[in-house]
Amino acid sequence: MKTTKLIGLFSAMALTPNLAGAQDAMDEHPTYAKEVSRIIQENCQGCHQPGQIGPMSFTNYEEVRPWAPLIQLKVAQKEMPPYQYDDHIGVQNLKNDWRMDQEDIDTIVAWVNAGAPFGNQEDLPPPKQFPEVGEWRLASELGEPDHVIKSSAWDVPANGQDLWWEPEVDSGITESRCIKAVETLPSKAAHGSTHHANSHLVVMDDDGEWVRGDRLLEFAFGKLGEKVPEGACRKVPANSKVGWSIHYYPDGNAVPNDQVSVGIWYHDDEDEFVEEESYRQDLRSYNLSSGGDYLIPPHGKLMTQGFHSFDHPVRIDSWQPHLHLRGVAMSMEIYDPNIGRREMLSQASNWNAGWNHSHTYEDGYQPLIPANTTIILTA
Repeated sequence: MKTTKLIGLFSAMALTPNLAGAQDAMDEHPTYAKEVSRIIQENCQGCHQPGQIGPMSFTNYEEVRPWAPLIQLKVAQKEMPPYQYDDHIGVQNLKNDWRMDQEDIDTIVAWVNAGAPFGNQEDLPPPKQFPEVGEWRLASELGEPDHVIKSSAWDVPANGQDLWWEPEVDSGITESRCIKAVETLPSKAAHGSTHHANSHLVVMDDDGEWVRGDRLLEFAFGKLGEKVPEGACRKVPANSKVGWSIHYYPDGNAVPNDQVSVGIWYHDDEDEFVEEESYRQDLRSYNLSSGGDYLIPPHGKLMTQGFHSFDHPVRIDSWQPHLHLRGVAMSMEIYDPNIGRREMLSQASNWNAGWNHSHTYEDGYQPLIPANTTIILTA
């Protein structure tokens, strides 16, 4: 009997240090429940959830844990979240900046190095609610759009190569209005196969001919909507048409009669706008190649530049580098001849054709360009 009691005593003594050590490890290292789950919610779950474009779901520990080493690698190399904008170069104050804080990166790295511990169940945050696929992202802030324009229906096949659908439709706009915001929404069924969707206005000129007008909006992964800066009036003309250029890439899911929608929110009170001229939504620099082809040798690189100058002061609200599969990097700088100074405004040296972010400068940080200054785009 005495021997049995001694064995029981020593067993209890042996368990106590292990439990204490486990608690110390939880206190010393980040855990999924306390720190990492919140970082995943904020930075990953928007895409990594059922029905979204992420190839795997990260909505709980059981889903995240098998991918922990890859998450650590991608986060440490700043490949995820996907946001191609260089640190420490140019303007760093951006709206809707997907880049993860260095503190969060360090937390992910330390968590995986510690063995990706779960932690205490009670430390888990409540689930985060995201907009459903097929719902307007700006609706949570602005309500439902005031006006919706749909493309003509198109049968998206399950398999095949890239396809382009370029219809023109009546806008249904009967009164010229100032746009507050605009967003493009692929259908829920073809969410994965709609690579991008550009729309532009088609207006009647003085000779009664229909001609291409300003761009309305571009949709691509990473860019769903735009808000016109405060105090600016971007007019959408009455009795216009909308031309579409929709790029589909079949993903194994056939979608008959697919339609892409663009939603417009208008300003309620337009008496505040003095200027009648529309706010310029899209400005492209003149390219030295004059639209010609490029000859790039295997494993080689080619650089091209474009320029645009102004005879009046300008404020730049956003910058969107746009390249295609062979694109590697792009930068935007200015040359001010008044003082002989060049200044880098923005740079993306890790371009990824799968994402098309529009980098919008925070209020108070928009670059102010003096008259006669030249914008230099380098790709």
